[in-house]
Amino acid sequence: MSETSTVGKYLVDRLSQLGLGHLFSIAGDYSIDWLNRYVTPSSIEIIEEVNEVNAGYAADGYARLRGIGALCVTYSAGALCAVNAVAGAYAEKVPIVLINGTPSIQKTIVFEQTGFSAHHFISGRETDMQSFEHITAATVRIENPVTAPMLIDYALTQCVSQRRPVYIELLQDMVDLECEPPKGRLRPAEVLSDPGSLEESIAEIRTALEHAENPLIWVGVEVDRLGLQEKTLSLIRQLNIPFVTELLSKAVLSEDDELFIGVLDGQASSEAAADLARDSDFILALGVWLTDINSLGWSPDYDKTAFASFDAVKFGTRFSGQVALEHLVDGLLAAKIPPKAWKTLTKTTYTVPSLRTSGEITYQGFYDFMQQYINRHTLIGADASMNYFGSLLLKVVGAGGFVVQSSYSSIGYSAPAATGLCLAKRPDQRVMVFSGDGGFQMTAQCLSTQTRFGLDPIIFVIDNGVYGVEQWLADASVFHSDEPFYRSCLLHPWNYSRLAEVFGCQGWRVDTYGGLMDAVAGAMANTRSPSLIQVVVPDKSIPDNANWKAR
Repeated sequence: MSETSTVGKYLVDRLSQLGLGHLFSIAGDYSIDWLNRYVTPSSIEIIEEVNEVNAGYAADGYARLRGIGALCVTYSAGALCAVNAVAGAYAEKVPIVLINGTPSIQKTIVFEQTGFSAHHFISGRETDMQSFEHITAATVRIENPVTAPMLIDYALTQCVSQRRPVYIELLQDMVDLECEPPKGRLRPAEVLSDPGSLEESIAEIRTALEHAENPLIWVGVEVDRLGLQEKTLSLIRQLNIPFVTELLSKAVLSEDDELFIGVLDGQASSEAAADLARDSDFILALGVWLTDINSLGWSPDYDKTAFASFDAVKFGTRFSGQVALEHLVDGLLAAKIPPKAWKTLTKTTYTVPSLRTSGEITYQGFYDFMQQYINRHTLIGADASMNYFGSLLLKVVGAGGFVVQSSYSSIGYSAPAATGLCLAKRPDQRVMVFSGDGGFQMTAQCLSTQTRFGLDPIIFVIDNGVYGVEQWLADASVFHSDEPFYRSCLLHPWNYSRLAEVFGCQGWRVDTYGGLMDAVAGAMANTRSPSLIQVVVPDKSIPDNANWKAR
């Protein structure tokens, strides 16, 4: 680091230290000086996005793989468009940094004192900060070079410690002002546990494990967020206990592991996973978040399940606060609990389906067909739609090979998130996205960014002409009768595959398995641009594991 710095350079240096290699940005006159003078010459590549919500989703996808993501927008007119993306990252604990280019201090004072407004102002200097303070772990306003290093360090430390979004308001007249250079490196704050609560929790779980005849481990999303994959797998193998995941944590550990049984998400689960959960006499839920997605038509048995998440352990009526998940796993590993002896476990097996090439594609048939293309090099994104159900039962053998936003569930997330996934993934991985048509209509401009930067995700748009999952949630009986869909669930039909011509990428429209096979082959061969495959299915076709809901 140099002996002197500026506010603009300080922020770039700190982001670079934390591992940021790409910044998703929308041009704006309040942020453009920082972008031009400090980000452009740095090691951070600017990815020019087409709108703020797509930039937010791209930063979110990037951060899920890299541990940090960032977007830069302009005041109010831009920043407020990113609220939904930031809210989703907050709900799902994804560490992204929102840098908001803001009018100068002089323009702010003139507006507040005389009413003479600069463009994008709404009601004063607090508007954007107040909008984001409830959906970020820290909100800071950089309006003095002396305090800038302290505020930037505070916000970024909160970001990587809480693994949640932070908001940095960067005034346009601050970026060139001198400040102290960065000192040392920023690190996540140390996690803390109450010694008494931790010891009691370890002892209680140890006793339950030793007495259980059929224990089960339920691996949740916090294992991924806190980077505990290796420790959790070591514990599973030391105990020799089978494990399941939830949709939000699907493939956090390899689904090729001999002790993996399936994804446990209510009645959408595989038969093997549901049977094991029902027959188990003790379930250790590590980092599981309970949502209405993993309680679909089913409720966990709280009397036999110990939940270790959100820095607490809950087991029946017993509650122990301030117990860090990492410390709990360490304690259970150190306890050397004797391993269990298991009979042969029942697992779901896959065989390539026999499908007529001229046959009409169904929702379930699509997923049966696609399994053969999923391997260790596949990184899957599934959007909030009936694709949750279909993708839930796919076997994903690559650890970390599945990304979903199933807690917040904002439809339209996955296709633009694929921009970030493509930039953050391993070189040997290929991104595949399964999106509903309704969700894709919301964020279809992601194809522009992906084409511009030569990214090659394969985006499948399942075209049934309706907001299927919204209809299913409101009244699923429509899918099993001649009753019409709700009018509010009907979509204006798009010729999705022709969008490829608009944006300069490649597209296919398929309605038979033969057509799908040719399209996938073409998409796999196309590594220079995104590939869009419009998969036409009957409007009342849904995945098999969604059929349980009659209304």
